[in-house]
Amino acid sequence: MTINVQAVNFNTKPGLEEYLGKKLEKLETLSDKIISAQVFLKLENTSEKSNKTVDIKLEVPGDDIVVSKTGQSFEECIDLAVDTLKKLIIRKKEKVSER
Repeated sequence: MTINVQAVNFNTKPGLEEYLGKKLEKLETLSDKIISAQVFLKLENTSEKSNKTVDIKLEVPGDDIVVSKTGQSFEECIDLAVDTLKKLIIRKKEKVSER
């Protein structure tokens, strides 16, 4: 799986992309059909503490899986997004096996 990371309006700190890669690689154990992941890290221009957004788009045959999470840190957002992606991948596999 290829992982493309784009940081919008800021530069990523060292280790964030490595952390993201480790989390996304765990998804490959659930499905070997994942082609690539597009990740957008955004720093919203608001005064709220929850101003960090992570959008992850997994390219899989059929429909792509898209998840967007907002939180106080990018690590928190990545964890939430990956947990949601795990559930969606499992649900998609169950639908395919029912056919």
